Amino acid sequence: MARATGGLSRLAGTGGGTTVPGKLLWKLDPSAVDELARRLPLGSALVSATNGKTTTAAMAAGILRGKSRLAHNSSGANLVSGVASTLLAARDAELGLFELVAGRWRAAVQELPTDSALVVNGDDPQVGDLGRERGPGTRTVFGVDDPRQAHPALQHAADSKWCIRCGTAYEYAAAYIGHLGDYRCPACGHARPPLDVVAREIELGGIERVSFDLVTPDGSRRVQLRVPGLYNVYNALGAASLARALGASLDEIQHGLEAFHAAFGRFERIELDGKSLLVLLIKNPAGANEAIRTLLAGEPPGLVLVALNDATADGKDVSWIWDVDFEPLLPALERLVSTGDRAAELALRFKYGGFDEQAIEVVPELEAALDRALELTPAGGELIALPTYTAMLALRDIVARRGFVRQYWEAA
Repeated sequence: MARATGGLSRLAGTGGGTTVPGKLLWKLDPSAVDELARRLPLGSALVSATNGKTTTAAMAAGILRGKSRLAHNSSGANLVSGVASTLLAARDAELGLFELVAGRWRAAVQELPTDSALVVNGDDPQVGDLGRERGPGTRTVFGVDDPRQAHPALQHAADSKWCIRCGTAYEYAAAYIGHLGDYRCPACGHARPPLDVVAREIELGGIERVSFDLVTPDGSRRVQLRVPGLYNVYNALGAASLARALGASLDEIQHGLEAFHAAFGRFERIELDGKSLLVLLIKNPAGANEAIRTLLAGEPPGLVLVALNDATADGKDVSWIWDVDFEPLLPALERLVSTGDRAAELALRFKYGGFDEQAIEVVPELEAALDRALELTPAGGELIALPTYTAMLALRDIVARRGFVRQYWEAA
């Protein structure tokens, strides 16, 4: 019955059926998720983060798909309902690969079985210590080692500036993204742990690509990603470390990463009748700052469509936009189309940032805003769109309905 509701949802055009079946199943039988998960002969791999869950899990899926039949919530539905729907749909899966939202990670790690594999971002003070006491071979630490790509100082939007042990401000030998980097507490000595899987010699290729040396205990490979940005190097490191823990070879990891294409909303380019739309999801200061940093590595845009919603999935509090460094965009920016539920607040943020209010158009309705921004885009030009999460989903539905891209709901 739960599977049938997903099909009906797609047929009725009310959604992709990625959460409704799981919601129904969970209401009927709360233990069903555990029951279905126990049927996976190879167990489950869980990916959690503030930024990068969808891309990291998709990269890992690209590496692992040739080795195992996967139950993967590729649509990004990462709550219990989405995981349940994925398990319902993947009847013959061997391995679960789930992106999810999870709290209380420290307590959860302490309760893991001794044969569980733990992969952590050592550059993040909040999670680099997870599982430090675990035995050899059960914990992999990944991170970046290329001071050329570091910021001159810790960014304003950094989430974790204070030592998790004693509360003293960390000192950074290299700060890469937000609070990620080579950190050390001058008071108690808490520092980044030794790295097992490392990215070195990173070369940023504007908004098209990035390459780096992937260094592991098994050897190294030069990896050429077809997605841009330093943050995608972190995503690739996480995927590579996870796949390695699940038995993938270095050659398989390299091939899977280099074959990866961006998911919708993560620097994917869509052709729109002689114009193109480049969609970059923004949902918090650190992620937004990296999207802007990557944009500026290419030709700075003269026109940007920014969409700000305040639905539950976006977060009701939109004050985070004041912590985003939009200002580096402004020197080249000629026109801004502000849209979404909180379009007015977004326009105010740009005005206070020093952007000419006469160059700001506030169009709250997303489809009308897209049409207006495309109208302003010259033939053969490219429109940059920076939507929050639910705005990105709505944008996906608009372009899919117009026949410009494949039906992502069906693919999911």
